[in-house]
Amino acid sequence: MRFDNAEFEASYGTFKQIPAATKPEIVFSGRSNVGKSSLLNKILNRKALAKVSASPGKTVTVNFFSIGNVRLVDLPGYGYAKVSRSEKERWAKMIESYFNSNRDIRLVVQLIDMRHKPTQDDIVMLEFLTQMEIPYIIALTKSDKLNKTQYKQQQSLLQEELAGFAPIDIIPFSAKSGEGSDKIKSAIEKSLK
Repeated sequence: MRFDNAEFEASYGTFKQIPAATKPEIVFSGRSNVGKSSLLNKILNRKALAKVSASPGKTVTVNFFSIGNVRLVDLPGYGYAKVSRSEKERWAKMIESYFNSNRDIRLVVQLIDMRHKPTQDDIVMLEFLTQMEIPYIIALTKSDKLNKTQYKQQQSLLQEELAGFAPIDIIPFSAKSGEGSDKIKSAIEKSLK
């Protein structure tokens, strides 16, 4: 699979706008500002295909990217406190409708910030994916922001925190160094076989 051949396809602000699935989909999910766009850009070997912002809550649409016969789907981040309640409800409804719409979802790349415990929203998302029997991996983002001691401590803590779930893999990831990129790409390719 040529990850560097990805192209932006379209953005949709409501579920009703999203066309029916015609290709297998790989979904990227996580809380606001966890690094979904940075991860996408890194694995696609592109600087700014997915828009990156320093302020959370910027991705408010479902963004579709195409690589040959596969779609990558960048979901809006959840859990951002400074968004209106109606906006949070719109996002939640859109994401829930997306997952419940009989799409050909092969894998969800669930992002969790390696520096922190999973949020309650992260846990709810993992429970949802497990209950729906949707295959997923966990990418522990921002691994480069920890020193070696913190890295080992957080990796151990997160293994413990996530012990009740059954992701295919838990992969530390850095958009800066590229750590974990190959493992994430490999998991994506395996899910498409």
